[in-house]
Amino acid sequence: MSIAAPWTTDILGSEWAARAIPLGVDDEGPVTATLIRRAAGPRHTRAVLYIHGFVDYFFQEHQAEHFENLGYDFYAVDLRKYGRSLHEGQTPNYIDNLAEYRHELDSAARIIKREGHDELLVLGHSTGGLIAALWANARTNTPVTGVPHISALILNSPWFDLNKPWFHRTLATRALNQLAKITPHTVIGSLKPYYGKALHKDTGGEWDYDLALKPHNGFPIRAGWFAAIRRGHQRIKNGLHIDCPVLVLASRRSGSAETHHDRLTTTDSVLNVRHIELGAHKLGKDVTFVPIARGAHDLSLSPEPARTAYFDAIDAWLTGLEDH
Repeated sequence: MSIAAPWTTDILGSEWAARAIPLGVDDEGPVTATLIRRAAGPRHTRAVLYIHGFVDYFFQEHQAEHFENLGYDFYAVDLRKYGRSLHEGQTPNYIDNLAEYRHELDSAARIIKREGHDELLVLGHSTGGLIAALWANARTNTPVTGVPHISALILNSPWFDLNKPWFHRTLATRALNQLAKITPHTVIGSLKPYYGKALHKDTGGEWDYDLALKPHNGFPIRAGWFAAIRRGHQRIKNGLHIDCPVLVLASRRSGSAETHHDRLTTTDSVLNVRHIELGAHKLGKDVTFVPIARGAHDLSLSPEPARTAYFDAIDAWLTGLEDH
């Protein structure tokens, strides 16, 4: 595998730098991930690695600033075929085995260690929360050379189960798993646009981001990707053994993902928060679950005062870890 490319100016502007991580070649051509950090370089001995959700990429600069103020250097990874890492001719956001993400996450962590960080806090959102939990489970139990010690894991509304009725979570999942073995690229659905429109400034929200990288209607959901996600969900249900403290945060209430309503940014209108709470208790021996009143699906993008409550909960938990 090739060595990662040099740091270059990021799409967020001159204050940020990005570095491509080559991941070899698949049937759609060369594959890369992208690591993002401040252009000025490291200032602290501790670091955060952020893993985004589905139909997503790193743009939440205010979240980086919060951790920087706590004494962490902030890094984010755009996974293969997402955001900065999506190349022409590739199937957006597609993978058929979540374990493959260990390649870019291990590579990103090695770069972070080479930049002087021996302690790594992992932060994952939604699908990235599922991926982060599986990776942290592997790396806290089976460390690999060059990857810094994972001291803690924070999950922002992690995706631990399918937000659908029983039939879809059982019988329909089994049927789609069989379809994935035959025609993995078959389109089986897509996201609804309501939550995205509620977030973006052009449609009444607070946030500005690239709609080519995070479109309101998402990208097509394909059978092979869906099957990989459902295998990940089953691993959560079977129980993990993450050997570091874990903080799981979610909105206090769920909202409909299927229609427009006036609580799209004050409830989790993507996932079922009960699934998140149930999954949290399957992660390891040291897990804290914190509900955030009137929080959005991405708690860091919640309207105030929920946004501050999210960051305050993280601060209090991290302070508690240091006191012990």
